[in-house]
Amino acid sequence: MTQKLVSIGDDYYVENHAGAKVFKVDGKVLRVRETLKMDNLQNGDSYTIKERIVRIKDTMTIHKNGRPAATVKKALVTPLRDRFTVSIHGGPDLHVKGNILDHEYKLMRDGERVAEVSKKWFRVRDTYGIEVAPEMDDGLVVACTVGLDMMVHPTR
Repeated sequence: MTQKLVSIGDDYYVENHAGAKVFKVDGKVLRVRETLKMDNLQNGDSYTIKERIVRIKDTMTIHKNGRPAATVKKALVTPLRDRFTVSIHGGPDLHVKGNILDHEYKLMRDGERVAEVSKKWFRVRDTYGIEVAPEMDDGLVVACTVGLDMMVHPTR
């Protein structure tokens, strides 16, 4: 996933390992809260990532094709590092472990890794890889990664 350094509305593409564009992330400008729309260019699925306001802790909601799919929540007390939980609607929660700030973390379900995000695979600034387990919805994982990035880097 590569983010443009200067981009009105946060528009960018997510490419697969072969360099083909798979998702288009379209940042919506002039909204009261952060909202991104992400489209799967291969199968037409649409994801909406929204910041929930008036919350004690940071929260992002993700809808897939107009239906609730996941909620990303930051832990209330984080003394040493950021901690997040991804509540999957209709499924078990995911826990984010690692260094989110530096894009080096894993999404875990019941102690098993279901996705990994890493910058170490790339030398280009603001580029990082997302590896997703076959049983996971890759679009949902990418949407969660985008939501986490928005929460950790709110000024981008």
